[in-house]
Amino acid sequence: MSYIVALTGGIGSGKSTVANAFARLGITLVDADVIARRVVEPETPALLALAERFGKQVIQENGSLNRPRLREIIFSNADDKQWVNQLLHPIIQAETQRLIQAASSPYVLWVVPLLVENGLQARANRVLVVDVSEEIQLARTVSRDGVSLQQAKSIIAAQASRQQRLACADDIIDNNGGPETIEPRVASLHSRYLDLAASATRQDIDKNE
Repeated sequence: MSYIVALTGGIGSGKSTVANAFARLGITLVDADVIARRVVEPETPALLALAERFGKQVIQENGSLNRPRLREIIFSNADDKQWVNQLLHPIIQAETQRLIQAASSPYVLWVVPLLVENGLQARANRVLVVDVSEEIQLARTVSRDGVSLQQAKSIIAAQASRQQRLACADDIIDNNGGPETIEPRVASLHSRYLDLAASATRQDIDKNE
């Protein structure tokens, strides 16, 4: 049984920067967004099911999923949104579990942007939140994604609030500063997680003896 640290944070908080710092220390990353994209790649059963329900409008000429079109459909029809969720969530969950079980590092960093929104906190042993002010979130999102300030505000408003995320946190990385502040904090947490994972493993062994 792998020890799971869930990493979350709002858009523009710097989750990828933090996750990559853990990866450089040899920790396996299981990224929910990467999995969500992988399960609807061309010719996958999930993509074929989407095409069967919604037609060719959700498939691009190169055979990949037309994400903007699917997003339009599910945001305008609650039944369609529920159907898509019921199709994809079990597949994503199964692939997530497979990757976590296959991990060889002492603990796994499970990167889940919508951890709080989807109520997934209980599936992790520990929750690490990357925290920034809304002003920095907005500036980074506008700069990185090329969206308008209003669009960035809408995205942030649709996510869990900063307070909701912090209320679920076991550990917090303040990412309001520069990237050079991340490495020492990650190194400290890495040491702690190694101890926690080793302790959990010993407890499992004791239970089974």
